[in-house]
Amino acid sequence: MKKRILVVDDEQGIRASLQMTLKPAYEVACASNAEEGLARFRQELPNLVLLDVILPGADGLELLQAMRSEDSGVPVIMLTAIKTVKTAVDAMKMGAADYVTKPFDIEELRLIVAKTLATQELEQEVRYLRAQVVNSYGFHNLVGKSPAMREIYSKIEQVADTRTTVLVTGESGTGKELVARALHFNSARRERPFIAINCASIPDALIESELFGHEKGSFTGALARRLGKVELAHGGTLFLDEVGDLGLPTQAKLLRFLQEREFTRVGGSQTIKVDVRIIAATNKRLEELIRRQEFREDLYYRINVVSLYLPPLRDRREDIPHLAKHFLAKRLEADGRAPLEISKEALEILAKHPWPGNVRELENVLEQALIWCRGTTITPDHLPTTLRADTHSALLHEQALGGQLSLEKAVQEFERELLQEALTRTGYVQTHAAAMLGITRRMLKYRMDMLGLSSPQAQPAAIPKDAS
Repeated sequence: MKKRILVVDDEQGIRASLQMTLKPAYEVACASNAEEGLARFRQELPNLVLLDVILPGADGLELLQAMRSEDSGVPVIMLTAIKTVKTAVDAMKMGAADYVTKPFDIEELRLIVAKTLATQELEQEVRYLRAQVVNSYGFHNLVGKSPAMREIYSKIEQVADTRTTVLVTGESGTGKELVARALHFNSARRERPFIAINCASIPDALIESELFGHEKGSFTGALARRLGKVELAHGGTLFLDEVGDLGLPTQAKLLRFLQEREFTRVGGSQTIKVDVRIIAATNKRLEELIRRQEFREDLYYRINVVSLYLPPLRDRREDIPHLAKHFLAKRLEADGRAPLEISKEALEILAKHPWPGNVRELENVLEQALIWCRGTTITPDHLPTTLRADTHSALLHEQALGGQLSLEKAVQEFERELLQEALTRTGYVQTHAAAMLGITRRMLKYRMDMLGLSSPQAQPAAIPKDAS
């Protein structure tokens, strides 16, 4: 679809010339005065306006103000004579995108129009993407209704729009980075960068350069100046993930930065000041690291101004159904698939699993289930066998302790389950299954016969048709 351009100029010759110049590439509408121009602006909804500075009645600046108040996203290029260039410059201060002097060069005009429209399109895309990012990390994306999570939401809401340094703690996979992003995108810094660095994944020799940048020639391989994460995060938020893995020398430099809010690039001499909010996260007990003299106590108190602890998923099992349905809906939308349900039996299995990998593990399990599910409902058959085995073991445990199952029967069922899992994992190669269980192949075969287990290949031989 062609872009729409509105030309507002009181000279018939100028309007005709611009229409002829732009018509092959754009749809062009024209107006001869301010009143008609504003009416056409509302009617045509143009992508760009070419506006004369001098108009009969209300002048171009007044019309510019009116258009900007109607829709500030539509770029306006002022048309001006040499003697009114100062007025055109004033118009740019009021929000005009550019100006062209009369008589104008046709190629120059086409170039300015094309560049302005391209810039407008890019700005619209950036605004859309920013809105999507903010929406992705809003409070509503932190899923869970347990008391522990409601307390987390309350704290995030209170501390988000402040400069306060926050320490987020919890096991791996509990969603610490998601909380950090929620803090950033619900603050006044949301339009500025959110820069994350995983302190555990970068060697000690490189972490200082990653954080603070380096100058050309500061060390072997430093072929050009490089800005560090701290500098790139200016005006926004720096997320230090796994801060407990920083070495003591880097901890000292980070402490100085937090105290002074300034730093020097590696190999440089210039002191650089930045405005950065720090959010740190760790799955380690920093107090224990301090006791072992592996983490600076003064740095701990600098980053632990406000502490947010994310409980493991096993301690908030009531959130598991909500999280499962959230991850399922998110993945289905991303894949463009029709809605699916999770069966009651599958949800019960998910609710009883200990989730050592926490929320991240649950998301991965749901993604796997979607791969195997070809119907409209996720059932226990679509879940990993380890989850089903965990649930069966828990059921045996409850039945035995509840007097519904004798100890002998419970032990037999557990042994059958264990042998079946070993055989499945090894493709029913009995030698490998026996080695996995730490027994001999003879003992494995004996236990299989006792429990009624057999390999899929162990089928009765077919009788030949010509047998007599």
